[in-house]
Amino acid sequence: MADIAKLVEELSQLTVLEAADLAKALEEAWGVSAAAAVAVAGPAAAGGEAAAAEEQTEFDVILTGDGGKKIQVIKEVRAITGLGLAEAKALVEGAPKPVKEGASKAEAEELKAKIEAAGGTVELK
Repeated sequence: MADIAKLVEELSQLTVLEAADLAKALEEAWGVSAAAAVAVAGPAAAGGEAAAAEEQTEFDVILTGDGGKKIQVIKEVRAITGLGLAEAKALVEGAPKPVKEGASKAEAEELKAKIEAAGGTVELK
């Protein structure tokens, strides 16, 4: 059990991007797919950056401002993320902040439209 505890401790020190790369590497090595994917940073293989540059398939939806309509934007962020009121308020007030990471192009565009309709400003990366 000591080995497992040590492994958990080491894995807890990974950044989100490192954890996503680890998950992808394990999926490829074991031929399985994670049910609840962590934000995926992109291809982990060398040369994957060239493929990602050709056509991006995953996007981060970044809230860049509330457009003076903070309450409406907080409500929309809560609906999208499932965060509580305090967490959604902190996200909106701390903009620029990611609302959703690793979203498909269609989902990212949909979320962008929803937040902009509420009055916020969004950037897709």
